Amino acid sequence: MKTVAAIAPVLALAAALTVAAPAAPAFAADLTVAFPSAAPQGQIMVAVFNSEANYGGEGQPAQVAMLDISAGQTSITFDGLPDGDYAVRAFHDLNGDGKMNTNPFGMPVEPFAFSNNAVGNMGPASWERAKFAAAGATTQSIDLK
Repeated sequence: MKTVAAIAPVLALAAALTVAAPAAPAFAADLTVAFPSAAPQGQIMVAVFNSEANYGGEGQPAQVAMLDISAGQTSITFDGLPDGDYAVRAFHDLNGDGKMNTNPFGMPVEPFAFSNNAVGNMGPASWERAKFAAAGATTQSIDLK
């Protein structure tokens, strides 16, 4: 009986630490974004967003990457993203200037696309059309147009 009494404070402390310890965030194994139909020229600029506000321009992307499509790189994997909703915006920088070029009316002249191959109506695809759930290994195959 003395043994139980002696370890009771230790058990109580261990129980308190277990309850008080914050839960570790849940992570997706990876998010792979592939561009199977991209022309082998220039770079593809990719931005991954984790909220509607950030996707709409009120904040920064969760992750960004540049694929060297001229060297044959047609996909990118973003590791360790927390499980949740995401949306991708991408454009094919054909001339290598680092910008999405537009005509005098503001319309893009370089190929672009969104996750889910969503299309917009007189502008970018909405968050609702482009968002997808990422949990575990997730792949988005996007056709640049």
